[in-house]
Amino acid sequence: MSTKLEAAQVLEKALAHADAHIGDSLERLKTLVAIKSISTDPAYAGEVKRAADWVAHELEGLGFSASVRPTPGHPVVVGHAGSTGPHVLFYAHYDVQPVDPIELWNTDPFTATLVQGEDGETRIVGRGTSDDKGQLLTFVEACRAWKAVNGQLPLRITIVSEGEEESGGKNLPAFLEASKAELGQADIALVCDTDLWNRDTPAIVTSLRGLVGEEVEITCASHDLHSGMYGNAARNPIQVLADIIASLRNPDGSVAIDGFYDDVAELPADIAALWKRLPYDEAAFMKGAGLTTPAGEKGRSVLEQTRSRPTCEINGITGGYTGDGFKTVIPAKARAKISFRLVSGMDPVRIRAAFRKHVTDRLPPDATATFAEHGGSPAVSVPTDGAFLKQAAAALKDEWGHEAALIGSGGSIPVAGEFKKILGLDTLLIGFALDDDRIHSPNEKYDLRSFHKGIRSWLRIIAALAA
Repeated sequence: MSTKLEAAQVLEKALAHADAHIGDSLERLKTLVAIKSISTDPAYAGEVKRAADWVAHELEGLGFSASVRPTPGHPVVVGHAGSTGPHVLFYAHYDVQPVDPIELWNTDPFTATLVQGEDGETRIVGRGTSDDKGQLLTFVEACRAWKAVNGQLPLRITIVSEGEEESGGKNLPAFLEASKAELGQADIALVCDTDLWNRDTPAIVTSLRGLVGEEVEITCASHDLHSGMYGNAARNPIQVLADIIASLRNPDGSVAIDGFYDDVAELPADIAALWKRLPYDEAAFMKGAGLTTPAGEKGRSVLEQTRSRPTCEINGITGGYTGDGFKTVIPAKARAKISFRLVSGMDPVRIRAAFRKHVTDRLPPDATATFAEHGGSPAVSVPTDGAFLKQAAAALKDEWGHEAALIGSGGSIPVAGEFKKILGLDTLLIGFALDDDRIHSPNEKYDLRSFHKGIRSWLRIIAALAA
């Protein structure tokens, strides 16, 4: 019997085991969801630690050498198993967002409840079911199924589960730096914190946009002024700020900051061709937000604009009197929060400097600007011709019956950048969530189908990478 045939037989047995024991896997997810691991609220620190202990205990039960590692904040769980084959580092987080507003939940947020949807699909409703406890357990349960039928894993696997992702993850970079000798030996990182393309099409995220956050404050007069006494004569900082904000876009929707697109490359031809083949309804996407007409760069599809192009967005404006009633005042100050999503090749430091120059170059007499930095990270991209990616894509196609979409993500997942920067690892971002999972919102859910097929998908990927 050939080794290839033996591996195929083990995979089929593992898939059958996962199918037969999906009820047991679901019960473990219910147990984890019941732990109120809200990382941003200090009142739940004990619950976060309890979740970390639970994850470590489960890994130990599967033969992993697992431990709960302290950080200045919440702990990181690390587990190692396997002695042969390629070495993969799997990442997911066990902490969750707060549940507020609690009155909008239809069920107890910490009781994973099965709910039948109008489309006939069964949903697992509860905080963290999709983001990210359900996704974490898809991989853990895949390891469980493989071990059950074969006794040992076909790969060297390291699992890293973080307890601060939902509260900024500020202690993870230092933890990775301190653990480089232990974690940096992996061949590839796997992150399960992303979505399917649609209910029937799997996806691998090959690029994540970076982020620059800026807050600008415009000051004119030394104090707030009476608009009847000083109107026309006094410089109004809200007007100055509005003019500057209006200057950030050209008439064609492109960003008007000098040099903004200097390092922006066009989408590779093979990826552009793949995206054109993907089922995508622009009108439905816009309708989901209560909109009808795409804004942004003219001549660019909505898919390009949200997945592969850089952005400039105004996230908030304050100034003057904003309370109830009316106050005829010319304020002394006005503020705006502005963010930039960056694509591969763009330098966050250079974009920040270019934005600040754009602002200061447009300041009239009696107006000054001060700036506050709100984080910055570069974009992350993964070569689409890499062997690991090709193997994972083939495995996903075997499970879902459709070619895996190689997509860019409009959002940012900083850990992928940290893996590259600190550990030198490329990352395959593979997840099974859906865009209607209501993550961070009341009534968060994870489709039972996503959970079940997620386990099966990881089994196929484990087998493919081992081959």
